[in-house]
Amino acid sequence: MKFITHGRQRLNGAVTVSGAKNSATRVLAASLLSSGRINLRNFPLALEDVKAKTGFMKQLGVQCTENHAASEIEIYTPSLNDEQISDYNLPIRTTYLLAAGILARNEYARIPYPGGCKIGSRGYDLHILVWKKLGCSVEEKLDYIEIRGKLTGGTIDFPISTVGGTENALMCAAVAKGETLIRNAYVTPEVTDLIAFLREMGAQIQLEGSSLIRVEGVGDLLRGASFAIMPDRIEALTWMVLGAVSGGNLLIKNVPFDTMEAPLLHLKDAGLDLFRNTHTAMVTPDCLGPHGIQPFELATGTHPGVISDMQSFFVFLALFANGRSIIYDYRYPERIAYVQELAKFAPDVLQAESGKIIIRGPAKLRGAHAASTDLRGSMAQIMAALCADGESRVDNVEMALRGYNRLPEKLAALGVSAQWIN
Repeated sequence: MKFITHGRQRLNGAVTVSGAKNSATRVLAASLLSSGRINLRNFPLALEDVKAKTGFMKQLGVQCTENHAASEIEIYTPSLNDEQISDYNLPIRTTYLLAAGILARNEYARIPYPGGCKIGSRGYDLHILVWKKLGCSVEEKLDYIEIRGKLTGGTIDFPISTVGGTENALMCAAVAKGETLIRNAYVTPEVTDLIAFLREMGAQIQLEGSSLIRVEGVGDLLRGASFAIMPDRIEALTWMVLGAVSGGNLLIKNVPFDTMEAPLLHLKDAGLDLFRNTHTAMVTPDCLGPHGIQPFELATGTHPGVISDMQSFFVFLALFANGRSIIYDYRYPERIAYVQELAKFAPDVLQAESGKIIIRGPAKLRGAHAASTDLRGSMAQIMAALCADGESRVDNVEMALRGYNRLPEKLAALGVSAQWIN
């Protein structure tokens, strides 16, 4: 899909932050652990990752009833089998989370290899560790990963902090027989949301300190539940940054401020003074002080700091700063492929090497033809196109639609004139 604009756009109006991609796609997989009916509210049904995962789940025998007007989905899983699966190529990262629900029913599972964005080393060895520690055997086949065994409690010591590994361990441990200890767990707001959902289904989970989780497995499927997905903190930041530099008046609703303390501090240090109340932010030209955006340095890493998924939006913001900014990424140092494409809108301003990006602002963005390299980088290029003089085109923007629910409709409602061409 191509995104085409014909000059600088000014965003005006109100936009509502959707349910978090990094919670919704996990909770969706966790719904397979239930023998009852699951109702998920504030659910981002238009995300490409959600469409891909629900499509695969339906092939397994899951009944999914979608209500787009209400942003809700009902899930019922009477049984699971892979007899109808002919293609295990699934272009999303979290395929491994499908294993727990299938194992709990059949004591074997065949799942697609993890896909998703290429932003450096993102292996799946820690997921194999989880399955083996909980009593299963794992064999890597040509088209899929095959896991066999009855989930049994155990101790999982992660050698590094891992969001996906923690999520996989939580889901498997919840339906395993006996107690599981998860050490060096990585508990982000989205993982906290997953824990809340699992508890709603009857899972017995205790968080001890910040990185030790104790799960008393029920040894069976969990019950039905109704649950609301948390708002997306990454989407909220995206609108804040875009609103700040577009020159319009943007009201941002459903903002999860309590999950965004570090990025909000960095925005404030960069000179952005938001008007806000409990769940709403207003971004206008008055939010910028007399000196505009100030140059800054920051390092992305793990929560509660600025996470790597937010890196490209601070790079984009730095294009408008009055001086040199530096952004380090210690979590995914190779997450820099998009910078070369973003630089087409601002030649001679951006410089990137492994783990480090230098931005020499302020830049006057000009129209360019760029290609998406990953989800967040694709969104940064769309933002650049909206703020550039002249015609711009961004290719493969379906990558952005993997993480931004109803993005074309939201931009159109804010007065953006653009073409989305398949």
